[in-house]
Amino acid sequence: MSSTATHFTVQLEDLTAFCLAALRQVGVNAVDAKLTADALVTTDTLGTFTHGTRQLRGLIKNVRDGRLNPSAAETLVSEGPAWAMLDAHYAMPPAVACRAMQLAKAKARVCGVGYVGVKHTSHFGAAGYYARLAAIEDMLGIAMCNVDPVMTVTGAAAKVIGTNPIAWAAPAGEERMVFLDIATSRVAATKVFAAKALGKSVPDTWLIDDSGLPTTDPSRFPEAGALLPLADYKGYGLAVLVEVLSGALTGAALLSGVVSWATNSREKVDQGHAFIAFDIGAMMPLAEFKSRMDSMVRELHAAPKAAGVERVYVPGEMEWEHREAALTTGIPLPPDVAAGLRGLGEDVGLAPDDFNLKL
Repeated sequence: MSSTATHFTVQLEDLTAFCLAALRQVGVNAVDAKLTADALVTTDTLGTFTHGTRQLRGLIKNVRDGRLNPSAAETLVSEGPAWAMLDAHYAMPPAVACRAMQLAKAKARVCGVGYVGVKHTSHFGAAGYYARLAAIEDMLGIAMCNVDPVMTVTGAAAKVIGTNPIAWAAPAGEERMVFLDIATSRVAATKVFAAKALGKSVPDTWLIDDSGLPTTDPSRFPEAGALLPLADYKGYGLAVLVEVLSGALTGAALLSGVVSWATNSREKVDQGHAFIAFDIGAMMPLAEFKSRMDSMVRELHAAPKAAGVERVYVPGEMEWEHREAALTTGIPLPPDVAAGLRGLGEDVGLAPDDFNLKL
């Protein structure tokens, strides 16, 4: 365990043990605690620190505030051969999301494609984690959710819709899995919150102020201003698709009806989640698909490079390299993540030092 002015290096096993203990401390059962900790710590190993263990303190606060129920479990509302709808009853969202994707995969094994929607749930971290759960079993996975409105839309000057993340993952053969995990805003809201916490400015392409004009000041967000959509009307349209599949279709709250999980409100959040799995082997020989993926990746790598560029990456490749380094030399937690974990320890009566975390 080491630290520098820019990061605190921790080992995966130590960070996982601390997260598990914190979750158990507030009554989360062993299975849900393990699933939740793995989702968040894995996200840190990929270098996506905005959506990893940084978010555990907020989730546990939601448990302590009664917005999440650590003893609840999701129930099946309705289903068909290729689909199912779940009511999460505000159980731990990452754990419910893991089981929802498992159910989508089971449906896909029967029908080729499986869809599972979830209502009455909350923040599940990084959508990409759940998409990869399908890809590691040689399926193509898609995961998404609707969130509280913090983003404007084309022609508007106020918050209208959530950043509504969507992720996909596909297996390859000799090459690494290919995956993408994006918000439908120009930047994830958590990156703005991170800048706000550190007292930093943001690029003027991220936010608008109350007048609808670009701003570099995140200090009043999300109470004032709004995020801009990815690629203008294209990101807006994609956000609406996610709203349809995870909100309208599941029976979860929509648009202004979704409550932020990150506020001091005790009101239930009622996000909707959606998970889709494609059984590749049912549609074509799996070995052939993987060979085609390898060929695609290699052709992308071989693309002519712009001046000053050493390498062309495929989606997800940088994250895999972060993970490989993290598993070898440790996870380099940024200062705001370390601070949040220290605060979490104080909240639940745990000392990070007892878990070999020198934060």
